[in-house]
Amino acid sequence: MSAELPLLFLLQLLPALGAGAVYFLREKTWAVSMSRVFALLELGLAFVLVRRLDNSSAELQLAERIDLFGIPVYHVGADGITALFVVLTAVLTVLLMFYSLLVGLKSAGKLAAVLLAAEAALMSMLVTMNLLWFVLASVVELGIVAYLLGRWSTSTEENRALAMTRFLQFQGAGLVLFMFGVGILAWGHADATGRWSFDLLDLMQVPPQGKFQSSAFFLMFYGLAIRTPMFPMHGWLPHVAHRGMVAVAPALLLGIKVGVFGMVRYVLPLMPDAALYWQPYVVGFAMTGVFYSAILAFLQISLRRLLAFAVVSHTSLIVIGLFTLEPVGLQGAILLTGNFGLAVTVMLFMVGFVFRRTRTTDLDKLGGLFDRIPFIALVFLVGGLSIVGMPGTPGFDAAHLVLEASIERFGALPTVATALGNVVAAGFLLWGFQRAFLAPREDGAASTVDRTQPMEYFVGGLALLVLLVVGFYSEPWLQLTDAAVKALGAQFGHGV
Repeated sequence: MSAELPLLFLLQLLPALGAGAVYFLREKTWAVSMSRVFALLELGLAFVLVRRLDNSSAELQLAERIDLFGIPVYHVGADGITALFVVLTAVLTVLLMFYSLLVGLKSAGKLAAVLLAAEAALMSMLVTMNLLWFVLASVVELGIVAYLLGRWSTSTEENRALAMTRFLQFQGAGLVLFMFGVGILAWGHADATGRWSFDLLDLMQVPPQGKFQSSAFFLMFYGLAIRTPMFPMHGWLPHVAHRGMVAVAPALLLGIKVGVFGMVRYVLPLMPDAALYWQPYVVGFAMTGVFYSAILAFLQISLRRLLAFAVVSHTSLIVIGLFTLEPVGLQGAILLTGNFGLAVTVMLFMVGFVFRRTRTTDLDKLGGLFDRIPFIALVFLVGGLSIVGMPGTPGFDAAHLVLEASIERFGALPTVATALGNVVAAGFLLWGFQRAFLAPREDGAASTVDRTQPMEYFVGGLALLVLLVVGFYSEPWLQLTDAAVKALGAQFGHGV
């Protein structure tokens, strides 16, 4: 369905223009304020996209196509799933703008320009229907994150180098796997039609068969599993979380789960037979990851590393929802991804505020902070409870949908095991909260910690408000994604 207004092009262009303008004017005092304006305008465009979509249609809408560059054709489109991730990206960028300026990171103008550039790359990845274009945008976005880690890391030079090395090794391997998978898809298309194409619609009309589908699934899925990150492809995350930036880069990597989006947009619809074949193995790894990550989380001495293993544990629940291959499970996993992105960003912000005061996130050096910064502690707690989908928190409805589909697909025993693993995850998050904020400190160091500042109330309150509104008013997002997930489920015999 073609677009009358190039809205998707504007979604990519606006943050790119903002990045250029802010970088050029970064020495000006008002350049940073201008970056917030661009981020807010982008958020407005994201909501325009939601309003312009026909929620009753499962087709990719507002399409734009320009055949100017040969094989990497500019071809974009959007459905309800796209719109959800676009809004999430825009919201998190606005929150990151306010957070990064509040914590006083050096070269604020340059940092704001880099964040807008990352947003532009993410928008391109979310709206493109060309797999080669998706790969190119991924290279740009991961390069930007690597620059953030190297330029604004909070660690020593040696630790920063180690974090960068692990990040580049794992993410580079993931990109190579994904690129080879994309190449096999195009090869299979050429074998069937005599014409090479990387376009999603072309590949869906003539889907890969046999060896092409199995090989492409393996390469693309595990390439995205590294990015997600999913057990056992998560080895880069603890290093980056502990030795990289406290919040900004992790929020771009973990808050906006491009790996999950890639599975939903490309892997499942293009390779349904392979997804069905590999389903038991993927779900088995995911269930193992829930418990494995929970056990390791209890062994951590750093709040940042503890959050890293919480991410791996929770990601496993999302993957289980996706690979139920049923509309209810798919929708629950997608909504859980959005809730998780907001919740983990909220928690990272609060850890950043703690680090700003104490210059550490080691649990044995924290404690007793609740008396001095109760608001920060409570926001951290709500974010943690929402991550594990505890009843009464915004993540509960999404987790409920995933478990409902899991019972239908896999039976009671695997579902109960998964739910128990999620309870264990709640346990280590509460344990981390108790160690960092409630445990008494005999040396009295906590009594010297600065109290919460007005701008911290604003940023924390804004982040918490967004999390609660999106979580408790989930009906609009269910309606937005309903047609798209039903169409995807239909490929596995579950559509309505």
